[in-house]
Amino acid sequence: MNILVCLKQILDPEIPARDFRIDAAKRLAEQGSANLVTNIFCENALETALQFRERIGGAKITVLSYGQPSAEDSLRKALAMKADQAALVTNDGNNNPDSLTNARVLAAAIRKLGTFDLVMTGREAGDWGAGQTGALIAEELGLPCVSFVDTIESVNGKLRLKRQTDTGWEVLEAVPPVVVTITNDEHNVPRIPKVRDVMMSYRQPLTKWTLEDLGIDVSEARAGNTYYEVAELFIPQKETACEFVTGDTLDEKVEAFARRIVEVTGAM
Repeated sequence: MNILVCLKQILDPEIPARDFRIDAAKRLAEQGSANLVTNIFCENALETALQFRERIGGAKITVLSYGQPSAEDSLRKALAMKADQAALVTNDGNNNPDSLTNARVLAAAIRKLGTFDLVMTGREAGDWGAGQTGALIAEELGLPCVSFVDTIESVNGKLRLKRQTDTGWEVLEAVPPVVVTITNDEHNVPRIPKVRDVMMSYRQPLTKWTLEDLGIDVSEARAGNTYYEVAELFIPQKETACEFVTGDTLDEKVEAFARRIVEVTGAM
């Protein structure tokens, strides 16, 4: 079985709030002191793929990313986690491609890589959280899509998929090929690769393509989306004030405090 997992590199969502910065003019988050990390839901997808391979006794796992050259770090980590091969489509123009552009580029790369029985993405990205790319990839490839999956089993040549819903759990069976989006679960927490495997991952080959290599219109891909616009991006400002009551004695301070509460709340 051939499995492909899509990975996205994002700003570390665990950055302290005091260090988070945005560029209001560009309507983008600035990297600043934040690290670049693999989107956690993409890592959940990779871990689900690895566990599935272990259960069925063999499968080939390919990881794919469309992003800045630094996204190679995410792919190398995936190789250290025991993915079999990796490919990167370099994005050197549009720093924040929309979901449709991402899907079209990733779908073109998937077609170039070959045929796959199972294409997996995270349920959403931890930066913008649109949650659209997986379904749009399925649309581009003409495949069915099952979302919010957390467990995959192989049963009589079919894939048995367990997924979360607002009202409980659903179990579906699908005939490959199929696209699934993976949600987080206590069973798919990403494993930590061994130091030796991390070192060995940098010796493994990594396929790199440009948009031109995939036959993608570069000017269109770099232009950004045409179907929605981020009107404004800002960090909410919350103003607080602190007032100290005064008095020569504790009783005077308590009385002043009570009087001030009455003034502010209108209590009797």
